Amino acid sequence: MRASPPWFSRNIIALSAVALSVGVLAACSSSGSSSSSSTSASASASATSSANTTPITIGASLSLTGDFSADGLAYQKGYNLWAKDVNAAGGIMGRQVKLTILNDASSPNQVVTNYQTLINTDHVDLTFGPFSSLLTTPASAVAARSGYAFIEGAGGAPTVFQTPQNEADHNVFDVSLPVADEIMPFVNYIASLPASQRPKTAAYPMAQDPFADPPVQLAQQKLQALGVKTVYSNIFPAEPSSYTPQADNVAGKAPDVVVLGSTDVPTVAAFMKAFETNHYTPKWFVAAAGPDQGAAFITAVGAGNADGMMVPNGWYPGYNNAQSQKMVNEYVAQYGGTASDVNADVAEAYSVGQVAEQAIVATGGTDNAKIIAYLHSGVTLNTVQGPVKFDPLGENGASAAFMFQWHDKGTKFTQVLPTGAQGSVTIIQKAPWATS
Repeated sequence: MRASPPWFSRNIIALSAVALSVGVLAACSSSGSSSSSSTSASASASATSSANTTPITIGASLSLTGDFSADGLAYQKGYNLWAKDVNAAGGIMGRQVKLTILNDASSPNQVVTNYQTLINTDHVDLTFGPFSSLLTTPASAVAARSGYAFIEGAGGAPTVFQTPQNEADHNVFDVSLPVADEIMPFVNYIASLPASQRPKTAAYPMAQDPFADPPVQLAQQKLQALGVKTVYSNIFPAEPSSYTPQADNVAGKAPDVVVLGSTDVPTVAAFMKAFETNHYTPKWFVAAAGPDQGAAFITAVGAGNADGMMVPNGWYPGYNNAQSQKMVNEYVAQYGGTASDVNADVAEAYSVGQVAEQAIVATGGTDNAKIIAYLHSGVTLNTVQGPVKFDPLGENGASAAFMFQWHDKGTKFTQVLPTGAQGSVTIIQKAPWATS
């Protein structure tokens, strides 16, 4: 296990892929009260199932249309793939899983309506989260009012955990890396460089979003402390009409580094196109989200333009974890493409299901109060993203932090940070635009 990087704002440990695998195996070998694997949980549960064979109903709202649709559709695949695997193995405690997924059209208002419907009309047993912190915050409040555990994988912004509902009910559980720390591996990489090799200037454009902004703001604070001059920092409306003017302003400053607060592929693609039009290429270009979207990203920006684009995450298709590799193979078999086309949304959604499954088995059913207490008990759970252990507010304190980069003309999505971690390759600077 690697030591924590020097500037992580929480107890987030950047682990190598091998170290993570060792941690998962160690967790599997520990006592049943502290951990359980998803696969063994299903087998054990099926063997000891009770007379109750009614389906376990799980409701979720996802952005199947609208601004977050690329992510929402990937989440749908992840949830469905998990349910398919569970049901093929005999269900959970002998009960099949039935998913009900409603479309929120990327709207905070609609996501509230959807969870009210799922809980009060459909009377689902459990709820899974939507995509984005923007939607998770109001959705989790609906769940809290009804006493539901809210297990999710894409709501890691501080605002999600600091709501009055979660501080009172502690019902939110995010299986993924906390948002604020995501870009710290890049900051620590810059800190490791000799002063003469560090960037001199940086820009921090941010779409107005609780997911996009916190990691960029923390990166700005830390890079400024290293002597990197801020030449541009602005939060703009998360609307397509805002993207090109903001990108033009950044290009006019010509900073060495651009750290973009983005939530989706269209935001990143618009900035890349504007930079190309302005004949400006930053040396380092980090986006909070977008480049991790695999085929959706490459299709939008072109394979030649992808080289050197960086994005943080806690998972990637080549992650050396047996559960993860099995999921990736199943995804490719069902949906086609290659392993590189499997984006992190799929793994996040699949991990939500795995955590819920282990909690159901451990507590003997779908009593939400018991599940909430169990998930706050300090137990370490296993997922395709690695270990999960929730702190008092529901953040995953055992999550890993990596930076990834597109290489070889957009054909390889590779781990580059932390430097020296198992699986990390040499980081490159942003390649010139393919059509400039």
